[in-house]
Amino acid sequence: MASMKTLQCVALAVVLTQSLSMVDADARERGIEGGVSMAITDGVAEITTTALKVDRMDAGLDAIVPADAKLERMATGFTWVEGPIWIPAGYLLFAEITSNSIRKLMPDGTVSIFLQPSGYKGAAPYGGKEPGSNGMTLDRSGRLTVAGHAHRDVWRLEPLDPKAQVTVLADSYEGKKLNSPNDLVYKSDGSLYFTDPPYGLPTQGDNDPIKELQVSGVYRIPKAFDQKPGAAPARDQLQLLVKDLPRPNGIAFSPDEKYLYVANSGSQKVWMRYRVKKDGALTDAKVFYDASSDTRLGGPDGMKVDREGNVYSTGPGGIWIFSPEGKPLGVILTPERAANVNWGGADRKTLYITASSSVYRVTLKVPGI
Repeated sequence: MASMKTLQCVALAVVLTQSLSMVDADARERGIEGGVSMAITDGVAEITTTALKVDRMDAGLDAIVPADAKLERMATGFTWVEGPIWIPAGYLLFAEITSNSIRKLMPDGTVSIFLQPSGYKGAAPYGGKEPGSNGMTLDRSGRLTVAGHAHRDVWRLEPLDPKAQVTVLADSYEGKKLNSPNDLVYKSDGSLYFTDPPYGLPTQGDNDPIKELQVSGVYRIPKAFDQKPGAAPARDQLQLLVKDLPRPNGIAFSPDEKYLYVANSGSQKVWMRYRVKKDGALTDAKVFYDASSDTRLGGPDGMKVDREGNVYSTGPGGIWIFSPEGKPLGVILTPERAANVNWGGADRKTLYITASSSVYRVTLKVPGI
């Protein structure tokens, strides 16, 4: 019996070692420093605080980042976190894509599951790395709107409750299923703009067997806010605005909504700026900034703006901050590969950062929008 138990323990140890090695390999591929990352179901994370490190590229950064700024790690132990959104009731929601869930983070570091599954819901195994949902935003009524990613749609909760009715705002273009909606932003007129790269498909590539569209587009839903709860998507009204970017990702408007910014991830590390026409269409495409030569970990992904029009986006090394004219002011250096950002707190001066296995925050001088 003792020999049998010994053999069972050895076998279990081998299985655990192999499993941890697989997780560790996937973590390294995602850019997580420190290797193995196990998902947190709930509980209180130990909040850690360190002096903020920045790559100061222009004196204008001093008007944004306090000299004594601190970087707080609010929660950790995940695999790939995305889509942070501050809820006015006083907490943060974020996507944990690999566990197909949306998590709730309280100010004291308590993390719980808000919704699971949040993305892929098929009966067959998903077969890819990212089965969950991605970017999130709120409409002017406070309804949570989600880029479905592996679910290949854009949807809204009626109201903000995990058990609430789900309204699908978009799921196809000209009869073909969307790739995997990634990030999204509302315009003040109630229209919704979103990006649609293939990252939520099983192979994440342009030749994925289930990919139906030939483009990775930027789309507009003209009357998203007005769509009645539970109504079918207005599929014939979905507008394809941009079709020449290989990997459109993060998306944000300038404060006056005259410009739309789109981050392109992948080997072409560029941010684009478009002028927004009165009818919502886009024109005058311009490279806002090109960081393709920067070899540091990370690339253009999620982005937001502040009230003065400065642009904040993930990029090589951390969070890049640009002036409204596209001048790089500096980079908030992050310990892990950053995926997305968003504003939080009552005064909107707290920038939340989702980065690989952790959620961070830093308090800045200029409030966001």
